[in-house]
Amino acid sequence: MAKANNTEAKVLPLLEPIVEANGLELVDLEFVKEGVNWYLRVYIDKDGGVNIDDCELVSRALEAKLDEKDPIEQAYILEVSSPGIDRPLKKEADFVKYQGEIIDVKLYKAKDGSKQYQGKLLGLENGVLSIEEENGNVVTFEHKDTASVRLAVIF
Repeated sequence: MAKANNTEAKVLPLLEPIVEANGLELVDLEFVKEGVNWYLRVYIDKDGGVNIDDCELVSRALEAKLDEKDPIEQAYILEVSSPGIDRPLKKEADFVKYQGEIIDVKLYKAKDGSKQYQGKLLGLENGVLSIEEENGNVVTFEHKDTASVRLAVIF
């Protein structure tokens, strides 16, 4: 996951045991403000994908823990969901697990005139992300320069 903000750091130790106890993977956790509302978003997954029952189970258990410990000062909306088919790759383990898959890379600043790339994930090593484009060209990026890395949705 990306570097956690203070609220995420407080929630993570409450969330991780719930996710692990239910055989799920924590894909991401974010606490963000959109408009006037704050959102605590939890993205979970498992082999074969998660269903509404998995999301409800984590939501109810986490809600109880958050009510008990009360680590978040402001009002917020709790959302628990699947990461979707365009799942973000954030942890080093993600880059190992999805090696060989087609990914979409978005950069903060353009490289060779482009901020968006697509290609087969070759790996992430020593902070350098490598992909092979459809034309066979290998492109590398400093991981810190990527705004997002996601599994590509190809129809």
